[in-house]
Amino acid sequence: MSERPSPARVAVVLGGSHTGMLTARALVDLADRVVVVERDELPAEPAPRKGLPQARHVHLLWSGGALAMEELLPGSTEALRAAGARRAPITTDMVALSPGGWFRRWPESHHVILAGRDLLDATIRAQVLADERIEVLGGTQVLGLVGNSEAVTGVRVRERDGRERTLGAGLVVDATGRGSATPRWLTGLGLPAPERREVDSGLAYASRLYLAPEQARGGFPVINVQPAPQDGGPGRNGVLLPIENGRWLATLSGTRGGEPTPANASGDDFVRFAREELRHPLIGDLLTRAEPLSEVAFTRATVNRRYFYERMPAWPDNLAVLGDALAAYNPVYGHGLAVGAQSALILRDVVRRRGWGAPGLSRRIQKAVARPVGAAWDLATGQDVFYPGATENGPTLRDRLVAAYVDRLMYTATGNGRIARRVTDVTSLERRAEVLLTPSVLLGAVVGPLKVPLAAPPLTAEELKRVGLQ
Repeated sequence: MSERPSPARVAVVLGGSHTGMLTARALVDLADRVVVVERDELPAEPAPRKGLPQARHVHLLWSGGALAMEELLPGSTEALRAAGARRAPITTDMVALSPGGWFRRWPESHHVILAGRDLLDATIRAQVLADERIEVLGGTQVLGLVGNSEAVTGVRVRERDGRERTLGAGLVVDATGRGSATPRWLTGLGLPAPERREVDSGLAYASRLYLAPEQARGGFPVINVQPAPQDGGPGRNGVLLPIENGRWLATLSGTRGGEPTPANASGDDFVRFAREELRHPLIGDLLTRAEPLSEVAFTRATVNRRYFYERMPAWPDNLAVLGDALAAYNPVYGHGLAVGAQSALILRDVVRRRGWGAPGLSRRIQKAVARPVGAAWDLATGQDVFYPGATENGPTLRDRLVAAYVDRLMYTATGNGRIARRVTDVTSLERRAEVLLTPSVLLGAVVGPLKVPLAAPPLTAEELKRVGLQ
């Protein structure tokens, strides 16, 4: 660039992961320059990095997020598919055991993008950074915000050589994830601590990568054995995700009192947990026919945590918080990537509508992104709140009433394709939960399933043959 833009026209995005990259893309046509500050050195190819340990576990991108990503980054879905990711129709390519029984594989109504997190991030990153107006400062630590309680004017950073400097900015977006320091930075500016809520089911995650049986490498349905939170005991969940290069990524999880541990979730015991601890042994049976490609990765960083920045009595201009830095969810529900994409799109639209640097713009952004955040929050915590120790006082009466209705809907969806579509409208984050309160859906819930329950997983004879189960 021949002339450096005014700091007032610079956007600084903190964090170079999925939400951060899409945020940079969202701002590139609105600012004169976008700078992404990332603690890690970002790899050019799909590869692990220190700051993203959760990449070893199952991720999927629901269609609500994929559509938002496509609007921000046209051609992104095809780029992912060309790199090896898969677009899987839902519920056509999903075999799922819900608390109410096995879901049928209804005709496509929604979809998910399936890929390893390293592939997903690298593909999107390459597309975003192809725009020369976006600069990445890799190996750079954010030290804090610059400004006061009324407005943020930039950030202090320490670069890889140890040099510290200030990056002036007309908008700073925190997309640093679960480790966000914004609550501390806000109090440092003289603002009150934000309202925070946590729902911690004590969930532990164990994941392992496998090479699928040869005949199943050309595509196989997602397998999901869900817990039943209302049973009163620990919830154990298993997901088998077919990803790129003929591999399966299997993630097993359990809440407090039923979790896999680093000691017993390795080697043969990983398969034992899948066969004996889940509500159905299907995932374990499949894994006995696959070849392990990795050690078991383990994490406990799964607490649902939300900051209600939109409720702050005062909020500084020129600061926005998105992604896991705003709200982090139990990853078993798979909504984090979708909410990040939707929030970046909302950010772009609010700035376009109100104008760069408009008074109160940042507060409007926080209020707007609270909508998809709240939808995903309700989906995650509406189940997790029932596990022992998840909250200080246990589920409220509202929690119990909502959960009873959702349970009824999920049961109805096992044998009613129209209700299954409405439920997936919400779980895919394509539509808001209000669609579950329309008269036709309420009537469907009263009537219940129209088909008898399935007695076994709805795998086809061909699929069973391909994995040696028939």
